[in-house]
Amino acid sequence: MTDDPRVPLTVLSGLAPGPSSALADALHLGDARTAVVHHDLRQIGAGVVRRRLRLGPRDQLTALELAHGCVSCTLREDLLPLLRRLARMPGVGRIVLHLDEAMEPEPVSWAIENVLVGDRPVSEDVVIEAVVTVLDTACWLADATGDETLDERGLIASPEDERTVAQVLLSQAEFADVLVLSGVPADGWSAAKANAILERLAPAATRIDLSALDTDVAAKLRAAVPANARRGRVTDMHGPLLTGEPPLHPDCGIALFTFTATRPFHPGRLHDAIDVLLDGVVRTRGRLWVASQPDIAFYLESAGGGLGIGHAGPWLASPDGPSWEEVSPERRTLASLRWDPVHGDRAQEIVVLTDRAAPEEIEAALSGALLTDDELADGPSAWRAYPDPFGEWHEEPCEDTEVPESTVEASSAQNRKDDRK
Repeated sequence: MTDDPRVPLTVLSGLAPGPSSALADALHLGDARTAVVHHDLRQIGAGVVRRRLRLGPRDQLTALELAHGCVSCTLREDLLPLLRRLARMPGVGRIVLHLDEAMEPEPVSWAIENVLVGDRPVSEDVVIEAVVTVLDTACWLADATGDETLDERGLIASPEDERTVAQVLLSQAEFADVLVLSGVPADGWSAAKANAILERLAPAATRIDLSALDTDVAAKLRAAVPANARRGRVTDMHGPLLTGEPPLHPDCGIALFTFTATRPFHPGRLHDAIDVLLDGVVRTRGRLWVASQPDIAFYLESAGGGLGIGHAGPWLASPDGPSWEEVSPERRTLASLRWDPVHGDRAQEIVVLTDRAAPEEIEAALSGALLTDDELADGPSAWRAYPDPFGEWHEEPCEDTEVPESTVEASSAQNRKDDRK
């Protein structure tokens, strides 16, 4: 990366405001040519975002008034243009993007690579050197397996933000190249259990203790980035659901369970069955084939007590599906391995990171939501007439907001488990 003329960018995230700020401070003080940018979203409901920019002795706080209070506006109207300006300043050698606690690094990385500022993306000016996430080990396990919403904690990123703390926390961790651990776990069991989750959630990420970053912080972080790190590369929703080489054996009650099937889900029974993913489950990621919308692949994510389902685009076998040359080699390989002469690449593929949940109960619930032999024989014309609870979609606050392909739109199925009782 030393021959790359673009300015290196570190994306720093985490729901640990104190330790994250301490790390950002250390990166700022360690190099006078490092610009540190932070957007505070605590007043975003009133259309105000507070931006702090530090570079050498400069420490500038600016209140930004947005037409619509949302993260997408902040990205499009201020953050991306600012990154371009900083990258072109002679005095800037590196940039640290210190995200607000409620922001996830994956959609930000997508925006840097894909959203146009003028006629070009900002990725022509900056290159993501590392994605670093700070974890507070004192409360990380409880937050990762809990039901609390961002709203309940006062951390929403827009007035319509319904995400849970667990959804944000796990998304930040699994997208990181380096996990910086701070705080002291409540006890040895909590430490072991959190370790078991992280080994399966982010097996490729390097873990380093914050106390080890007392000197030469930037150099130590760069050295900790794995050679095969994703460095902000966004995963295709049709890409692998398991990344790295996670342990497949259970540990401290934590285990990985995979559900696959080559027949569609009945939409009504699926809507009822997904409750099984809201108890005793840490994380779920999957692609679904729903009978009432047979040409569209669905993408499912859950974390703690929050769950969302959204469109992932058409299947390759769909009438308006992409050509094989337009998709990734991984997707072509997977489709080739499971291609059905009638249904093509349509299939169920769900990976569940469990905590106390019995895999056989998940298997039974999801299997019961599949079409029966008689329903399967009726064919797509009959399937499309099924009542469909997944037909209404949440819209971004801004009608003109560009939405990352990696972002799962929240449908009417997005609920906390206490709302579904």
